[in-house]
Amino acid sequence: MSRWAAPGSTAVVAVRQDIEPGWHTYWRNPGDSGGATTLTWRLPEGVRAGDIVWPLPERQRLQGLTNYGYEGDVYLPVPVEIPAGARPGSTVPLAVEALFFVCSDEMCVPETLNLRLDLPVREGAAPPDPQHGAAIQRVLAGAPAPAGIEARVRVENGVLTLTAAGGPLAGRDPGPSYFFPFEGGLIDHAAPQTGAWGPEGLTLVMSAGAKAQAGVTGPLEGVLATSLGAFEIRAEPGADLPGARGSGDLAAMADAGAGTAPAAIGWSGFLQAALFALLGGLILNLMPCVFPILAMKAAALSAAAHDPARARRDGLAFLAGVLTTFLALAGLLLALRAGGEAIGWGFQLQSPAVIAGLSLLMLAVALNLSGVFHMGAGLQAAGTGPLSRLPGAAGAFFTGMLAVVVAAPCTAPFMAFALGAALLMPWPMALVVFLMLGLGLALPFVLVSLTPRLLARLPRPGPWMERLKGLLAFPMYGTAAWLVWVFARQSGAEALGLLLLAAVLAAFGLWLTGLNQARRAEGGIAVFSAVAAALALVSAVALAGAAAVMPPGTQATAATASALPSQRWSPEAVEAARAEGRPVLVNFTADWCVTCKINERTALSSAATRRALDGANAVYLVGDWTRRDDAITAELRRHGRSGVPLYLLYAPGAAEPRVLPQLLTEGTVIAALEAASPVRPAAAAGR
Repeated sequence: MSRWAAPGSTAVVAVRQDIEPGWHTYWRNPGDSGGATTLTWRLPEGVRAGDIVWPLPERQRLQGLTNYGYEGDVYLPVPVEIPAGARPGSTVPLAVEALFFVCSDEMCVPETLNLRLDLPVREGAAPPDPQHGAAIQRVLAGAPAPAGIEARVRVENGVLTLTAAGGPLAGRDPGPSYFFPFEGGLIDHAAPQTGAWGPEGLTLVMSAGAKAQAGVTGPLEGVLATSLGAFEIRAEPGADLPGARGSGDLAAMADAGAGTAPAAIGWSGFLQAALFALLGGLILNLMPCVFPILAMKAAALSAAAHDPARARRDGLAFLAGVLTTFLALAGLLLALRAGGEAIGWGFQLQSPAVIAGLSLLMLAVALNLSGVFHMGAGLQAAGTGPLSRLPGAAGAFFTGMLAVVVAAPCTAPFMAFALGAALLMPWPMALVVFLMLGLGLALPFVLVSLTPRLLARLPRPGPWMERLKGLLAFPMYGTAAWLVWVFARQSGAEALGLLLLAAVLAAFGLWLTGLNQARRAEGGIAVFSAVAAALALVSAVALAGAAAVMPPGTQATAATASALPSQRWSPEAVEAARAEGRPVLVNFTADWCVTCKINERTALSSAATRRALDGANAVYLVGDWTRRDDAITAELRRHGRSGVPLYLLYAPGAAEPRVLPQLLTEGTVIAALEAASPVRPAAAAGR
């Protein structure tokens, strides 16, 4: 930059990024993940800041993704217009809020800096700044700019062909070449770019991205990087330009920048992850979040206990429902991961819309079990038919789906390793691991349904089943109430009010549905109740949707409450405590994680645990994952996990933390704190 600015001139200032080794920031199009640096200016009247003059980015490959960004020392110049009325001898205050994503191979941290520069105003041309002026001039001189190049683009069968001719390309070998589009999604960033060159220019062949699969209807803008230089181009849709082929093939441009793919997971790792997923699925049946569905499964099994054919059908349909839902969740999770999203197991429960929908669904299931309305062919006499549910295989399939949805807040032992490994595998292997998890969840029910001797030991259907059905409604009411509490923690009091009103309307609509069913069973006509029920249910869905999209209120949770004195987790908080030589206990939790809440109400809230924490002079940090937090997701992933709970204990001087069990006891926590303490507790020292 210049040392001062003259009235009526254009000064150039720059935001400098001094990026640590192993980290990187992003270009205007970040590629498959990440986010571009943004500058929000606060300027005096008459002063105007232009766009960032972006240096040519590097390609950064990481785990099958390709990003565009920078490493090391980076300058982002910005032209600033100084008004002609600026008074010499004064200063122009330039203030900017810079938001940029700083990422490594393992995590991303959004950083916001508020910067200020008081730029002197003087008459005459100013010499360049002695410290940074030369570096900024090099960026400006080498930044891509238009160079009179004509370009055309077309898409056929998912292949995007770009031809460019004229200007500095005419009559010269462009050497290794690559096209960086300004907009994401137009090309497959990770796919190679091949092509040829000719007497007038060059041709590049690329895989079209999702936005260009059906073709391009407008111009394609970006930077064409060649050995001759980097140039901004605007490619209009149309046929290939002449003279852009025939002289030879283009050499591939070498990758540069951050990110190396991790070592591939071999067959032994895949088989181990699959086995652990099966064991984790089996143990998931014992986790508290699955108890309501276990009760429904047991009741359904009792209803079919003395009809082996029906039991086999229901068992296989339940398995199909579990596997289908696991496959759908896994496919969505892997697709979002491939798009650069930082998410993990249970990601759907970070969405207030999903929580609102699930709470109404659980309420409907509970009302169904209470006999308010019936799913299926009509009213059933007590003891003579199945429980109130969808009939036959459809009901068993739905129960399997519901089991997976309700199990999502839990992670059982062995699941953490299996899911963490799955998210690093090629997608076919990852899907198999998720299917093994579903198989483990469904296996006990399926084995009993396929074993006649076990079925024969179950009691015969009778009036007791109706009483059991009513009893089983209450775990579902409890699940609905818990989901409403989670929603309140996510969205605040005003949104909670709308959701509660939606629940009342949903219950009213389902009660009218039950009246309609009873009236029709008696041979009557129930048009009014049917219309009223439909209106109530539609209104309930609309209100729930409105509640879900409301911005979080002031009462929405910012950090999970704890009986132990805690601080909010951040990498900086961990490092600050470790720099003081103190042990650090980290609790990654979420309000929708039932296992987390049980651990916090028992092992992490007792007076003995608090005394152990104080005796070890430890710092207790809580990372709340109730709503999406990319920094926490990255930290979970760094430790091979895809969901919560995760408990880490950093001992003074240790390079890596100790990972505590997912099911905590008071003794486990106290023993871990004593082992990590630099000084043994006084009681122990006196023995």
